[in-house]
Amino acid sequence: QVQLVESGGGSVQSGGSLRLSCAASGLTFSTHVLGWFRQAPNKEREFVASIGRSGSATLAADSVKGRFTISRDNAENMAYLQMDRLKPEDTAVYYCAAAKRTVYQQIPSAYDFWGRGTQVTVSS
Repeated sequence: QVQLVESGGGSVQSGGSLRLSCAASGLTFSTHVLGWFRQAPNKEREFVASIGRSGSATLAADSVKGRFTISRDNAENMAYLQMDRLKPEDTAVYYCAAAKRTVYQQIPSAYDFWGRGTQVTVSS
């Protein structure tokens, strides 16, 4: 059974930092693209960042470029999202997802497995 478990969320002030972690089990981690998505109340789930199987290729949404960094550790079956210079508009539930395919990484439907999410709240 595949499990993705996010952790590291919390409440911070604007300008602060958080590091989200995603622990994966039940899948061959190194053969999956990993993505982070977020969903704010009354909004659609949106792409944040993704990282290729080896970790050498990354994508990021324009809204987080230069502030968020995605990484992975295939030896530990872990993915991370380092979030710096957080803004109130970053407030959302953040989800980790894994995809077998490498295409369409910015689209939620391209992902096969999802975690339950972790809440991030940024106050002004």
